[in-house]
Amino acid sequence: MHSRILVLAQPGRLPRLECHGGLAARATLPDTVHLVSAAATPLGGDTLSVRVVVPAGARLRLCSVAATVVLPGAHSAISRSAFAFEVAGVLEVDLEPTVVAADAVHESVVVAAVEAAGELRLRERVQIGRSGEDHGRWSGSLRVDVKGQPLLRHRIELGAGSPADDALGAPRACISELRYPETTFDHPGTVLELAGGGALATWQGGRLPA
Repeated sequence: MHSRILVLAQPGRLPRLECHGGLAARATLPDTVHLVSAAATPLGGDTLSVRVVVPAGARLRLCSVAATVVLPGAHSAISRSAFAFEVAGVLEVDLEPTVVAADAVHESVVVAAVEAAGELRLRERVQIGRSGEDHGRWSGSLRVDVKGQPLLRHRIELGAGSPADDALGAPRACISELRYPETTFDHPGTVLELAGGGALATWQGGRLPA
């Protein structure tokens, strides 16, 4: 299944939403959109594309109503998601965690283009396995440009078969949070200020904090 979402924020009006496939978007407040599963997705073989546009003068908070549980499909273990953010206003992305269950494999790509006056907060949380599981794998890449210039190129792999996988102490959970242009954090991980402004905070461990 291929699911596609378009969210277009509009100053002073409800966002414009277009949804196709197993994922839906709902405006829950004038400046807030929640993603809602309309079917069991992602399964192995599924793809998900989300595009969010926030023009100058607009604000948007993108959330989800529940954690995303990734499962292997009948013919493939691999599913993919792609998020594209175009930010000239203010965008906050704070989805519930992605849980990679059983022996599923999920590949995530996030691309953000931020204009001069744009503001972005982006948090990703990932957990390998439900209770008693640790065989899944997740890879995530994050590419952020500001005013057409590179701000950040970041990649994490987590879970079975990843470069950090170790039988003695491999992490199975991670949190990554990017803020631009803000650089202050109340975050349990390591904070790295970026040369072009803003900061990236990262944390890894066995289980996501409650």
